[in-house]
Amino acid sequence: MEKRIEKNISRTAEYTCSSRAASYFEENPCYHSEDYIATLLVPWFVRYPSRLGFFRRLFLSKFAPKGIYEYVIARTKYIDHVFTQSVAQGVEQVVIFGAGFDTRSIRLLRKDSPVKVFEVDAEVTQKAKLRRLGEVGVPVPENTVHVSVDFNREDPEEKLTLNGFQHGKRCLFILEGLLMYLDEDAVNKTFRLIQRLSGPGSLVVFDYVYSSVIDRHGRYYGEGEIRKTVANAGEPWTFGFDEGTVEDYLVDKGFRLVEECSNEVLEQRYFTGYDGSKVGRINGTHCLVLAEVG
Repeated sequence: MEKRIEKNISRTAEYTCSSRAASYFEENPCYHSEDYIATLLVPWFVRYPSRLGFFRRLFLSKFAPKGIYEYVIARTKYIDHVFTQSVAQGVEQVVIFGAGFDTRSIRLLRKDSPVKVFEVDAEVTQKAKLRRLGEVGVPVPENTVHVSVDFNREDPEEKLTLNGFQHGKRCLFILEGLLMYLDEDAVNKTFRLIQRLSGPGSLVVFDYVYSSVIDRHGRYYGEGEIRKTVANAGEPWTFGFDEGTVEDYLVDKGFRLVEECSNEVLEQRYFTGYDGSKVGRINGTHCLVLAEVG
């Protein structure tokens, strides 16, 4: 059965972009992030109200699931850091699976950087992003390649190779907001693919939701609201990991767990004030993971 994101722009990708745009205008350093390009990619009727604190608060109270705005901010900061650090340490290629409206190759790489970035996503969302960049006059960097693919039906390895990806180099793979929308077979194939493509020292950063969230156990902060939101968007979650099983999964696939960050870890890292007080609470359904290819 064809999924909505194969024919329409991903609503979750648009929400992520809108959240990044709103966070750019935040004055509180815990809530502020640096995606200035996102402010240009959102429609004008989102861009201008996002500058106003009362509008952001109104939107969050009426439409955003509890803690998901904070999660997107923390995830963006975390992956930005991994991206920047990996490039500084010699990564030669970056592959962003399910790129959506990602702007890291524009924001975080020098124009003369030798690092090549491959943005992989459904064709309709990819075209929408490129169209919006053109409309606001933001050029696509020469070292960024856009590769359209249906993760559940097509072979990403073939598509990447055809678009100039070189096997065996040190790489960073980013799977942001992706795994929960795949089926189990596609998830397994994705990790096996990363293993085949990678050179020594390659890394993968991804997030996932707990299986119990998909099974409606109701254990985590903001669970009911976020599950309903993604279902109403026509993009329901279909895959999750049982709590405490990610490391064994990664080892089985030939990876080494570097770090796993629950919502509590992310709150401590990104939403704790200078005085030690908690500034914001993060939706509890997700975890962020950094792993090294073995």
